[in-house]
This record gives sequence, C-alpha cells and structure tokens, in this order.
Amino acid sequence: MAGDLLTAIERDEIEVLFQPQFDCADGQIAGAEALARWRHPTLGMIGADQLFAIAGRNDQVSDLSCHVVAQALNMARSWPTNLRLSLNITPQELAKPHFARDFAQMVTQSGIAPQRLTLEITEDLLVQDIATAGQALAALREKGLRVALDDFGAGFCNFAYLKHLPIDAIKLDRSMVTGVCSDPRDRAVLRAIVALADALDLDVVAEGIETEAQRDVVIAEGCTYWQGFLQAQPMSSDAMIKLAVG
Repeated sequence: MAGDLLTAIERDEIEVLFQPQFDCADGQIAGAEALARWRHPTLGMIGADQLFAIAGRNDQVSDLSCHVVAQALNMARSWPTNLRLSLNITPQELAKPHFARDFAQMVTQSGIAPQRLTLEITEDLLVQDIATAGQALAALREKGLRVALDDFGAGFCNFAYLKHLPIDAIKLDRSMVTGVCSDPRDRAVLRAIVALADALDLDVVAEGIETEAQRDVVIAEGCTYWQGFLQAQPMSSDAMIKLAVG
C-alpha cells in the first residue's frame, strides 16, 4: 500500500473533491471543504480518513497533505471569489516548526486570496502541544486565513481550546445533529453550543445534514453554515462552479 500510495501521488492519481457548504441565512452556497479520494486499482474507492491512515503508517502524511492542498488551492483559484475553501490540517503538519511559513508560501504561490481560506483542525490534533499549535495558527490568521475547530462534540470537547486558540468557527460533528429532530436533549445541547459560540463571536458550521428537518433545526437554532448530503454530495471543482453560478 505504501508503494501504491507513493506512485499514486507521483502520478497525480489522488482525486480532490469538494463538499459544498451553505449559508443558513439565505441558502446560498458559501464555499466547500476539500476532500481526498483514492481510486485504488484493486481495493476501489478509499476515503480521506482511510487514505491518511495509510499514509500515517508509512510516514507519507506530509507528502499526501501537501499534494492535496496544492491541488485544492489550484482548483479553487478559478471559483467565484465569494466562495471559501476549507482545508483539513493534519497533526504531523501543525507540529512542524515552520508549518505556518511553508503553508503561507503555498498560498502565495497558488495566487488565491488568503481571506478565502479556512483551516480545519480537530481537537485530538491539538492535545499534544496547544502552545505550538496556537502560535502557528495565529501567524496564519495574521495573513487573513480563518481557523475552524472541526468535529466539535465528537470527543471530550475541551473548551480550553476555544479560550486559548485563535478560532473563528466551530464545526459540529455529525453526531451532534443526528438526533436534534427527535430528542429534546440533543436540541438543547445544540442550542447551548450555539449560545456559547455567539458569546465568543464564533461561526457555527453544522455538518452531516441529511434531511430537511435537520437543516430546518440548525437554521432555527442559529447555526451560520451547514453542509451535508441533503443538498450536495462531494463533487468536482467544475461541478462546484456550476452550482455556484446556477
């Protein structure tokens, strides 16, 4: 698998798709999250989580991530300028001493405006060294990039991250919206998280929206954006442009 993956990167066989995100205020497309896919010749389609797990076991995470980010930046450069691009950052990258410098250089070389980019980081990514993570993220925010805390609610929800890190948004894990239409406690938790985000001046992105009822609840409770299979599945860059221009 390690050899196959290295060859796939070298041959540009890692596919980058985009999961659209929609504005809760007007329903318009606001941007998309970049997702990696690998069509393995014998195993079939391999999603991003499995793909990076394979890379992690073979010390290929940096190569894979740089490849995916470069591809996504290049594609999003041709999108309407009102659309944002969200990029997932791995623990291995954020721990590097010169991550912020190197990432900023990639953005500059791509020609895309930093103000159109959001870095998505997960809670477990930050546990080992919150100070180093905060410094790197702060340096990139100074250049105009935004930062979102991804998979919020999937684990232990360390609220210290919201206090000490330069965060612009929280992204609710799909488990946080699954029961909001049927369980009053789930809806109450959602309402409390949105209230916390409002107090900290943070946007709230609800992911995993699969039904109109779920969408209606997250809009009613004050989320800022939503994404999910209800309105769009991961798509190509060309399909993103068509969706944006109608």
